[in-house]
Amino acid sequence: MPANTSAAPSGNHGQQSRKKKRGRGRLIVIVLVLAVIAGIGYGAYWSVDTVRASFPQTTGEIKLEGLSGNVEVKRDDYGIPQIYADSDTDLFRAQGFVQAQDRFYEMDVRRHMTSGRLSEMFGSGQVKTDSFLRTLGWRKVAQQEYDTKLSASTKKYLQAYSEGVNSYLKGKDAKDISVEYAALNLTGDYTPEKWDPVDSVAWLKAMAWDLRSNMQDEIDRSLMTTRLSTKQIDDLYPAYPYSRNAPIVTEGGVDAVTGKFDQSTSTEGSTTGSNTASGATQGLQSQLSALSDTLDEIPALLGPSGSGIGSNSWVVAGKYTTTGMPLLANDPHLAPQLPSLWYQMGLHCRTVSATCQYDTAGYTFSGMPGVIIGHNADISWGFTNLGADVTDLYLEKVTDDGYLYDGETKPFTTREETIKVAGGSSKKIVIRETNNGPLVSDRDTELEKVGKDAPVTNSAPDRGTGYAVALKWTALQPGKSMDAVFEMDKAKDWGSFRAAAKDFEVPSQNLIYADTKNHIGYQAPGTIPQRPEGYDGTMPAPGWDSKYAWKKDPIPFSALPYEYDPPRGYIVTANQAVIDEKKYPYLLTKDWGYGTRSQRITDLIQSKIKGGGKISTEDMQTMQMDNSSEIAKLLTPYLLKIDIKDPQVREAQKLLEGWDYTQEPDSASAAYFNAVWRNILMLSIGDKLPKELRPKGDCINVHPAGDTGPVDDQDSLVRECGERDADSAQPDGGDRYFEVMRKLVKEPNSSWWDAAKSGVDDPSKGRDKLLGRALKDARWELTAKLGKDIDTWTWGRLHQLMLRNQTLGTSGPGLIQRVLNRGPWNLGGGEAAVDATGWNAAGGYGVVWVPSMRMVVNLKDMDKSRWINLTGASGHAYSAHYTDQTDKWSDGELLDWSFSKDAVDKSTVDTLTLTP
Repeated sequence: MPANTSAAPSGNHGQQSRKKKRGRGRLIVIVLVLAVIAGIGYGAYWSVDTVRASFPQTTGEIKLEGLSGNVEVKRDDYGIPQIYADSDTDLFRAQGFVQAQDRFYEMDVRRHMTSGRLSEMFGSGQVKTDSFLRTLGWRKVAQQEYDTKLSASTKKYLQAYSEGVNSYLKGKDAKDISVEYAALNLTGDYTPEKWDPVDSVAWLKAMAWDLRSNMQDEIDRSLMTTRLSTKQIDDLYPAYPYSRNAPIVTEGGVDAVTGKFDQSTSTEGSTTGSNTASGATQGLQSQLSALSDTLDEIPALLGPSGSGIGSNSWVVAGKYTTTGMPLLANDPHLAPQLPSLWYQMGLHCRTVSATCQYDTAGYTFSGMPGVIIGHNADISWGFTNLGADVTDLYLEKVTDDGYLYDGETKPFTTREETIKVAGGSSKKIVIRETNNGPLVSDRDTELEKVGKDAPVTNSAPDRGTGYAVALKWTALQPGKSMDAVFEMDKAKDWGSFRAAAKDFEVPSQNLIYADTKNHIGYQAPGTIPQRPEGYDGTMPAPGWDSKYAWKKDPIPFSALPYEYDPPRGYIVTANQAVIDEKKYPYLLTKDWGYGTRSQRITDLIQSKIKGGGKISTEDMQTMQMDNSSEIAKLLTPYLLKIDIKDPQVREAQKLLEGWDYTQEPDSASAAYFNAVWRNILMLSIGDKLPKELRPKGDCINVHPAGDTGPVDDQDSLVRECGERDADSAQPDGGDRYFEVMRKLVKEPNSSWWDAAKSGVDDPSKGRDKLLGRALKDARWELTAKLGKDIDTWTWGRLHQLMLRNQTLGTSGPGLIQRVLNRGPWNLGGGEAAVDATGWNAAGGYGVVWVPSMRMVVNLKDMDKSRWINLTGASGHAYSAHYTDQTDKWSDGELLDWSFSKDAVDKSTVDTLTLTP
């Protein structure tokens, strides 16, 4: 990846001083002059006045319509705002105004995405995405939630928030809001609409979509049937290792009499097995493959799909901490974005009362009121993805007249949607729904071609095979998750926290808890379906047969697992299994994360406790940066036993001798091992997967097939993808594959080790031959990428983070991308490490998900809590707060987190007063 050429220096260049930040203005002017000379594309000419016009006013006074009293907005040296008000509505009205000041462009793009209207901003290239999102109907369901489910107080707060956003927008042209509008040339005929309360609610649907669990696994397993046996598929989806990697909840079960979960009860587990109709997937490969391609194109706001992505959270009881009170840590692993998905903020009632109930701080979403993760004066909480299976794909037998169900043809529920396209004509689509949900397969290219010259009707053409694919998803039913956000923000104890969690229906999350009374806890919430006996949701089901239908009611909240003050004194959640399925009567999912990170965190905690030590805030912070590689611990002893004759490959192999398996940015050993691991996956498993699962990632550079001599120059290397079998694919390398390899490495003659399609004249068979080939290929690959001298190799040079502006930073003109983007940063950490700077082996070594924020909450003294964001508070590319936290984030540092009035006052550098 080329060196950073953006306006703001970043990466491993040391910490930026405030003087350097102030001096950035000179660089901005240079960039702007270059932009004018280049015409910047789209005919938009940026001036210094244009840039400054979009910066928020952070001092003095601003009149804000609708306020009942003065509101203070106090910002610290990082631009993080703390808001003080005397009523709930004033508090949330000010939150809307302040978030719009810093992040409105982000908010505007986000609401166009959640409502399937990206084409209105970005043109015809987004029509396919909009069509799919309209089919899902996020905005439609959000409207239903607002109209029929949410409490009166929640609606009042959403309305106040919207009015705050609209007060900011009033009288502003788009170019006065954000420089991206000027770059898109939207200023002439595009005026941002007023914010609507449903714009905020719809964001919860985007959260739920990216955290929907195993939908892609359902597709992949079905596609694998074209090439792999049932046993081979089972090999690639091993059972969760309960005996080695502990689940979250280790005690308790569902009481047979009351039906409620009880920590002192033990019950037998679910008998739900795997079952699909014989031949149900025959003829559906094209639809499922098309659906998989469509999913890849949908914006992943929270993170890319793939095993390994997740989050960490853990809480330690006071008996094991240096403070004598709980410590709680959280770091959600999400897609790297610029600006960061999170927005740090404090929401404070000057006096907590019946009319002003909130005193909370933490991480918010721009465009949505309230605090999502953080603490108030009494409790703290964190989230990780529970991973419950809340989606199922149903294969439908369809005709023009409807769909088959229990022998009868039932009519589709249809609706027509019009997609407006910037600079083009509108496009109409028809959405068809069955009793199992919308037909997502209708959005493939075949339908678009058929319907291009035909009038829109209420029945789309048959696919030819007579099949379609419907999506059943809990998030497509109206719920009350927005109520839960506000209730959680003001919860005072375990009881009120659990009451709030009951309404947190989607997305289903692991909630950890701590309070100032020295209690810790865990709750699994969410609307999780009950499937019929014999069906486990791991493969698409026949929608025409009612015996595969979900039961009417989901798993009762009272039966969902929880823990409160467990005797062991700590709780760890990192996307591992919630509870041993043998001890629980309900099916939560068959596709857990495999517990690599959770067990490492547990081991670190236990090591400290068993050694007689107490855990400090600094210890929690150190644990967050633990970068030990579990797959390296497993495989390195085998790799070192391989007899390598080639001196250059042997030189690289020696890097693994004495290595402690840590993945520091400057580690040559980590660089080489991860390259070996990637090649092992490609040679052993990737070659054997069907072509429909072929990744869209980068190919790798290797020696020409059959050439085993030394690498003299990079020209002697070839693109591996060009030499490999056309039907080859590659796994993503997540911790599911750690578990696959744990079993496979003990079977040296397994057919998985046969690399007949590896591009070698003498096909290799057996584990050791394949490992030897991987050692060689990795040496050649890194020679091409990092040079012949292994002393110059570092993991960070391979494993780089680029922060890209969410729209123009990925697809705009090169000059704009250089202006709006930042990076690279050379990072440590890696796949399924606690410091989960994830990379996808199917596409290369670049960082594709990150700890999007990190926090450690001190329940003894909230002012001694610490936090960090991936980027900064501002969404304005030229602001000093655009990426001013990133260098500290990359180094594992945390910022002081002021909460009390005195501490906030001491850290305040700018105060803005909002007046009625």
